[in-house]
Amino acid sequence: KDLPMAESASNTAPKKLIQIDVGSDTVCPWCFVGKKNLDKAIDASKDQYNFEIRWHPFFLDASAPKEGVNKKEFYRQKFGNRVEGMFTRMSEIFGGFGLEYDTSGLTGNTLDSHRLIHYTGKHAPEKQHSLVEELCLGYFTQGKFIGDREFLVETAKKLSIEGAEEYLSEPNNGVTEVKEEMEKYSRNITGVPHYTINGKVKLSGAQPPETFQSAFEAA
Repeated sequence: KDLPMAESASNTAPKKLIQIDVGSDTVCPWCFVGKKNLDKAIDASKDQYNFEIRWHPFFLDASAPKEGVNKKEFYRQKFGNRVEGMFTRMSEIFGGFGLEYDTSGLTGNTLDSHRLIHYTGKHAPEKQHSLVEELCLGYFTQGKFIGDREFLVETAKKLSIEGAEEYLSEPNNGVTEVKEEMEKYSRNITGVPHYTINGKVKLSGAQPPETFQSAFEAA
C-alpha cells in the first residue's frame, strides 16, 4: 500500500533551480533582444526548471550626458554613416517580436535606471525582470528618455514597486552600490548582454532561444 506514495513522489521531484545573472545596459538594443529570446527559452523550459534572474549594471557609455541629447544625433556622431543601416536592422529584429523600434526622443546617461533596477532587486526582486522589460519597452519603442526621473518613477508605480520614488529622489542613493555591482559582475566583460548561468556557463550576445536552452541543460 506504500506504492502510490512512492510513485507520486517521483512525479513531483523538485525542479532544479537555474540562476541567471545578466550584465546589461538599458540603452543596449541587443540586451533587449537577448531578454526576449531568454524569455522564450524560459517559457519552453519552465516545466523542467525554476528560474531566478538577476540583472546587473553595465555602462556602454559612462560619460553619456545626464541631460538628454537627441538620440539620432548622438548615434550619428558615434557611428557615422553606419547608423541608418543599424536602425534598419534593429527595426527588422524588433518587428520579429511584434514591436516597433522607435529612434525618436532622447538618449543619455543610464545611471538612474541602474539605481532603480538595483533598488528593485533588493526590495522587490520578483519584479526586477518585469521592470527591465518595461524600461526597455519605453526607451526602445515609445521614445521615452531613460534618464527621465518621471518615466522611471511612473514605471516603478506601474509595477507597484514601493518606495522607488523616494529612493530615486535622493541622487546619491544606490550610486555606490551600482558601482560595486559593476565592479563585481562586469569587470571582465567587454560587451553586453552577458549571461552567467548557475555561476558557471557563460554566454554573451543576443543568443537565440535554443542556445539558452542548451546552456540550461549544460548548467
